[in-house]
Amino acid sequence: MKKDIILAGVGGQGILTIATIIGDAATTAGLNLKQAEVHGMSQRGGDVQSNLRLSTELIHSDLIKQGAADLIISMEPMEALRYLPYLNKEGWVVTSSHPFKNIPNYPEEEALMQELNNLPQVAALPIEDVAKENNLPKSANVVLLGMAAKYIEILTPEQLRESIARVFASKGEKIVEANQQAFDLGLNAVK
Repeated sequence: MKKDIILAGVGGQGILTIATIIGDAATTAGLNLKQAEVHGMSQRGGDVQSNLRLSTELIHSDLIKQGAADLIISMEPMEALRYLPYLNKEGWVVTSSHPFKNIPNYPEEEALMQELNNLPQVAALPIEDVAKENNLPKSANVVLLGMAAKYIEILTPEQLRESIARVFASKGEKIVEANQQAFDLGLNAVK
């Protein structure tokens, strides 16, 4: 079994934290893992993208070919659309529906959402609003991970929850609990 995942967003949104959680869960589960990152993190708001390849078999490349990704997890709707050429025909897009307008010529929001909603397999939610409404404003990225959990398939939601505990352990029990709550909000939001 294998799962090729593209994570996308902009600097400061927590994409690399999602990659760390998935990577920790995968290595703990004994899966093979390859990861490649492209990011403009030196400039907050720059593009951030990570390829995560998980498999029970040996993985030779850390890059995902066009048309081969099983899942796009995106903190930003335009960034989700940017990586559509990499998605396979049965692949899922899991994204925030709230734009992060970091460029002057950002596309018209209604057209952007219509393009997303026209995809055959998409889950979109205003994760920032969900996080704020639940007093978890810094955990929108973990809400998104919860939304994506059932589509990751090679890892169970429980394995990801356990990984959240390990990744955030050094920040204390309250932070672990807050992020697990955020994860559960996203997990329960997707039917």
